[in-house]
Amino acid sequence: MNRIVFLLVPGVHLLDLAGPAQVFSTAGDFGHPYAFSYVAERPQVLSAQGLPLAARSQWPELGPEDLIVVPGWRVHPSAERPAIGERALQALRDHHAGGGTVASICAGADALGRAGLLDGRRCTTHHDVQDELARRHPRAVVVRDVLFTVDDRVVTSAGIASGIDLALHLVAARHGPAVAAQVARDMVVYARRNGHEPQASAMLRHRSHLDDTVHRAQDLIDARFAEPLPLPALAAAVGVSERTLTRLFGRATGGLTPLRYQQALRLERAEHLIGHGATVDSAARSVGFEDARMLRRLRARAA
Repeated sequence: MNRIVFLLVPGVHLLDLAGPAQVFSTAGDFGHPYAFSYVAERPQVLSAQGLPLAARSQWPELGPEDLIVVPGWRVHPSAERPAIGERALQALRDHHAGGGTVASICAGADALGRAGLLDGRRCTTHHDVQDELARRHPRAVVVRDVLFTVDDRVVTSAGIASGIDLALHLVAARHGPAVAAQVARDMVVYARRNGHEPQASAMLRHRSHLDDTVHRAQDLIDARFAEPLPLPALAAAVGVSERTLTRLFGRATGGLTPLRYQQALRLERAEHLIGHGATVDSAARSVGFEDARMLRRLRARAA
């Protein structure tokens, strides 16, 4: 079990905290449990929405597989930045130096900047405070118009709800895109793209919808993409007609059929195998093609 530490700052936004916590908690429901710690300089922190939050003052022992998240706080033009003690900033530095990942939501990027972790790295924050972040931390590379950035185990996200996108990305990186898609579906949220950057996974790229019938069909295809999956059997498994499944699938995925979706998964996996030294023939067999001809056609079409 990995541990996730949330560093709570006075005025913390509840959704900045609750969104990522819910993602990782839901991942536990699918067999990937996490332990949670909430750390602050005082035993109670008042949130921006007025709800008091209990916290511990002692930092737990952390290893490279653990994660520290700094949720953002309410920002007022005339207000001072919330105080963050040197012990917390040193904990951020030490964790990253030891191989761990640190993340921020919204204005929480400023805490990473104060710890020196944004120097020379791509980062982002809420659009209202991007200029301020760039001014306060001139060595940071502030990226605008993206949901989140990842740079050498320093992960930052933009507005409040984008903390969910960031957490889904981390779940996908740790446990695979199928788990992230399950979590997104369970939370009834989109597995969205990172701003203008293309989604790395075909699973997530075509999971940005809320059609439960199509999600159930995709669950089957994701788990058995290397097997023959005739449309009649797939439609029967999700309880609709072939015609209905084809129509719903195309509407939810931007025009794909179940077969084309399966081929996209096969192609993606084959490219991974080829990139790691497999021959085209062996990669084709591994992903379910009888020979390499179809794989070669799909690769040529995608080029």
